[in-house]
Amino acid sequence: MRRIIAYLVRFAVILVGYVVGSLAASAFLNALFLGYFGYPLEPGHPTIAPALYFSVPFVALFVAYFAFMPAAVVILIAEVLGRRDWLFYALGGAVIALVFLGFVHSVGDADFDVTATNASLAVIGAGMVGGIFYWLSAGRWAGSWRREALPDLEA
Repeated sequence: MRRIIAYLVRFAVILVGYVVGSLAASAFLNALFLGYFGYPLEPGHPTIAPALYFSVPFVALFVAYFAFMPAAVVILIAEVLGRRDWLFYALGGAVIALVFLGFVHSVGDADFDVTATNASLAVIGAGMVGGIFYWLSAGRWAGSWRREALPDLEA
């Protein structure tokens, strides 16, 4: 019974880490595009903060949606291999972003394709930031469910 609870707790930690990674990637994309369009990211700016309160979670929904399947593969590999280093998750986030860019290119919709080099690099950078924030919240304990023996104690 304790083993099942350990699995469920690890699954919950993975889900929370995925949400944190998606929000971090979204915040990174928002900061890059606001800077690109000339809006300063000042703490006292009256219009930027309310816009980010809506924009970051909204864009995070799309980030989480499009990155789910490749991220599930990377997370599964990390859990099985017990990878706990930040570089694995940063490079895994870059791979997830590359899979997304390949997907949007293969769809064939010209309006959906990311063709600008700056935008492609922003997406790859966002994937790396999301991977690092996943590592900060959940990846540092990857494979912990396999390492420690949790005997079932019958009372």
